[in-house]
Amino acid sequence: MSNAAPAGAAVTAPAGDPLAGAVPLESAEELREIMGTPWPLVIDKVHDRLTEADLDLLARAPFCAVSTSDADGNCDTSPRGGEPGFTQVLDARTLAMPDLPGNRRADSFQNILSNPHVGLLFLIPGVMTVLRINGRARILTDAPFFDAMAVKGRRPHLALVVEIDEIYLHCPASLKRSGLWAPDTWEGAPRSGAGPA
Repeated sequence: MSNAAPAGAAVTAPAGDPLAGAVPLESAEELREIMGTPWPLVIDKVHDRLTEADLDLLARAPFCAVSTSDADGNCDTSPRGGEPGFTQVLDARTLAMPDLPGNRRADSFQNILSNPHVGLLFLIPGVMTVLRINGRARILTDAPFFDAMAVKGRRPHLALVVEIDEIYLHCPASLKRSGLWAPDTWEGAPRSGAGPA
């Protein structure tokens, strides 16, 4: 088997400690000194009940990144997706997400069994608003609302239920900087101004 790096992969030659000379951040006070104080508007955007704007985003969102950690703090972020609105709103402080067929690793569920804290990040293609929800999760094996989460007639075997602690609408800066929703930045897309190959 060849040990050559795949075509196009960056190759870094070994050169001792890659963090030699690095200066670590040491305290929350130092962090605040560097970052400054959050604008009041940013703090005021945090809420703990779903608003009409939140409900609209959830109804349109086909994708969610679910972040969890186990009791020792080992982290995992897993993608979840489905038809827009695949996340069910049970009430203003409770969401349910079906477990749709995947790789069967169940990393998120394993973590939740020992640590219920979760972070959810909902994205809508082409929309610059990112909806973040933090809360505490439980895993259900059945509930009356499983019928509403059926996909092509198949009810989920499990559902992730999140009791909301905090909701926050992120500004679009990271999406703008990354060009995530700009088709001309997508891998393999023709660059503007480029002629035919």
